[in-house]
Amino acid sequence: MIVLKFGGSSVGTPERMKNTARIIQNQQADKKLIVLSAISGITDELEKFHKFLKKKNNKSAKDQIDKIQQKHLDFIEELFQENFSIQQAKEFLKTSIHNLLNCLHQPYQSNFEGICLAQGELLSTKIFQVYLAEIHQKSELLYAPDLIHLNTDELPEVISIRKKIQSYFQQFSKTDVFITQGFICLNHQKELGNLQRGGSDYSASLFGAALQAKEIQIWTDIDGVHNNDPRFVNQTSSVKHLSYEEAAELAYFGAKILHPQSIYPAKIQQIPVRLLNTLAPDLPGTCISSHSKNKKTVAIAAKDQITAIRIQSSRMLLAYGFLKNIFEIFEKYKTAIDMITTSEVAVSLTIDSTKNLGLILKELKNYGNVEVDSNHSIVCVVGDFSGKTHGKAAIITDALKHLPIRMISYGGSEHNISVLLPEEYKIEALRSLHARLF
Repeated sequence: MIVLKFGGSSVGTPERMKNTARIIQNQQADKKLIVLSAISGITDELEKFHKFLKKKNNKSAKDQIDKIQQKHLDFIEELFQENFSIQQAKEFLKTSIHNLLNCLHQPYQSNFEGICLAQGELLSTKIFQVYLAEIHQKSELLYAPDLIHLNTDELPEVISIRKKIQSYFQQFSKTDVFITQGFICLNHQKELGNLQRGGSDYSASLFGAALQAKEIQIWTDIDGVHNNDPRFVNQTSSVKHLSYEEAAELAYFGAKILHPQSIYPAKIQQIPVRLLNTLAPDLPGTCISSHSKNKKTVAIAAKDQITAIRIQSSRMLLAYGFLKNIFEIFEKYKTAIDMITTSEVAVSLTIDSTKNLGLILKELKNYGNVEVDSNHSIVCVVGDFSGKTHGKAAIITDALKHLPIRMISYGGSEHNISVLLPEEYKIEALRSLHARLF
């Protein structure tokens, strides 16, 4: 069994969906599980629809439904050759549109967001199954929310998921190709929910780990992880090998090709994850496994919209339990901390979610003076920074000596040195580091 996840760009046009089918047919594995995202751009359109719905802007919401329906109708007409296939796909589209209209014509409920956003993946997987049938490829379509669900912390119930998936697949011992939705699941209230944007990678990893797959393949429209952001830096190159730890650091600190949490299930089961390019399937891409072949700097990534908070208290910082009290405030409001540095009289930390910032700041002021700096970026350099290496931190800081660095994090990980600086200096930092390190 191998698991192949295809992102929205890989099924974004009828021709690309056909290309995805060819890639699957060329795979030599005995059994294949295909995890699909929604057709490119559809999740954005569904999010717009949900916003109009929530604001009770019925006219705009209805216009949005018409737009989503027409895009799928055009897609179906271009993709299929046989009338029977066209009618099958249109019937399922009618069901999805009916689900959206139901939300529009009822008083708003909290579960509407999950229902709305799920329609993209439900449509893409059904359309793809019908297309495979048209080219004489049998497949079984699975409903992901039956198998993937979240706990009260909105995290996957990994052990329960594994048992469900393994039990479910035993029913289909003679089936070779399976299709399921990425991204969508059941939340802890047993309502339709999701794994957040980019969560299809996470879905693929959860399925792969549960099935002890030989390999998990993540197909996008770029050839693996690059050693810097090609949008801002010239002459970047793909990284052939990454360890799980290096890949997790890059994903968390801004490498958009991979969902930050998707590595962990594969790492636990020691399943290789391969990042490949749908538009150039013969390229090797990036292989993520337990062993990195890198003994130097691997890549640079950046994460935007970071908020830095400094709590200064000469009276309380050294007191027993001070840091514990600080961390408990962030835990209370379910806000993750990215970086942290301390001095004798102050602690500085960063967050990327400001949803509960006002409440957090109100409680932090009980422990000292609080300063907030917004619109910052974390620039992360990933590589071998173990105690056996020398001089790399000096090279990094020297490359950035002309820029205003707000924080530096070094030593928390053997794979990561991170710096915080104002967003307007991010591109210059990426280019300067690239020039020195590569």
